[in-house]
Amino acid sequence: MKSMLWAIAVMVETFVGPAYASSWRCKHATSCDEAVREWCGGYADADRDNDGIPCENVCKSREQVNTAKKRGACG
Repeated sequence: MKSMLWAIAVMVETFVGPAYASSWRCKHATSCDEAVREWCGGYADADRDNDGIPCENVCKSREQVNTAKKRGACG
């Protein structure tokens, strides 16, 4: 039982844990949808100035962010 729980913990860490979050940066975003998805997924540095627009290199307006959210970028 312990080994199964450990394996699950390792999988979670691998796919959604801090190691993944710390390796992704706004410069990797190829679209606003991708940036919003990462931001909603916990990458708080995407919106360092707290204006509601993550990764301003690809998201140019709050309207664009809201459109990405409507398309399901936040889950």
